[in-house]
Amino acid sequence: MILAYSTNAFTKYPLVEALNHIADLGYSGVEILCERPHWYPPETGFTQVDQVIEVLSQRNLKVSNLNANTANSFFSSCPPENTFEPALTNINRDIRLQREGIVKQAIKLADRVGASCISVTSGSPTPGCLPEKAVALFVDSLKSICDFAENYAINVGIEYEPGLIIERSDEVCELIHQVGSPRLGVNLDIGHSYLSRENPEKTIENLAGRIWNVHVEDIKGMKHFHLPPGEGDLPFQQYLHAFKKINYSGFLTVELYSFPDQPIEVGSKAHDYLSNLLGVIVE
Repeated sequence: MILAYSTNAFTKYPLVEALNHIADLGYSGVEILCERPHWYPPETGFTQVDQVIEVLSQRNLKVSNLNANTANSFFSSCPPENTFEPALTNINRDIRLQREGIVKQAIKLADRVGASCISVTSGSPTPGCLPEKAVALFVDSLKSICDFAENYAINVGIEYEPGLIIERSDEVCELIHQVGSPRLGVNLDIGHSYLSRENPEKTIENLAGRIWNVHVEDIKGMKHFHLPPGEGDLPFQQYLHAFKKINYSGFLTVELYSFPDQPIEVGSKAHDYLSNLLGVIVE
C-alpha cells in the first residue's frame, strides 16, 4: 500500500507549491483537488497541466486520484462550505448535464497526468426529488460518465458519505450492478464507513476488486471531522489487515481538508503514524 496526500488540505497554497510540500513530507502519491485554487476542470489549460506533470516527474510523485467530489467553483461566488451541487442526482436535466461535463473534463485531466481514477459523489437529498428518483438519475449519469471513461481507461470511484443519497457500501454495490461498467467502483473513505457503523472486514471484502483509492483520516466521538490518523477512534490495524487480506496494493490517501492552516504539520503526523503502522502490518 502506498501513502498519498490530498491537495484539498492545501487550499491556501498554489498547486505546484502543494505538490512540493507533499513530496518533502515523504509521500509517494498525491490526490489532486478538482476545484479552485487547484484544478477546476473547465478552467485548467495545457500550460498548467504541463507544469504539474514536470513537478510530478521531478519529485517522483504518482497521482492517486483526481478528486471531483464537489463543484463549488461552478458558482459565481463559492459557497462558504462544500456543496455537492450541481449534483449528478439533480432533478434538473440541464444542471445534471453540466456536472457530467465537469466530471468528463476531470477524466481527461486524469489521463494527462497518468492517474488511474477520479472520484465523484451522489450529492445530497433535495426537496421535490424522492431518493429513489435521485438514485435513478445518478445511474443514468454514471452510465454516460463510465462510457466516456472507458475511452481513456480511467476508473470512476463513488465516494459514499453519511447524509448523501449514497451513504453506505451496500448502496455502492447495488449501483455498480445497475450501471454494469467495469470502470465503476469506490473511492473508499474509511472515516465515512466508520461513521456509517460498517464492519471493516465485511465492507472491504464486499468491495474487493472495485476499490480504486482509499481516503484516510481519523474520527473521534462519531463526529464527522477529519483528524490526523492516530488522534481519533478508528481501528486502523483492523482496516489495514482487511486491505492486506484482499491484496489491496493501491493508495492510502490522507485527506485532511479540515486543517487548511496546518496542512504540513498534520500531514507529517499522518505520514509518521501510517508509515509505522504499515511497517508492522506488512511484517
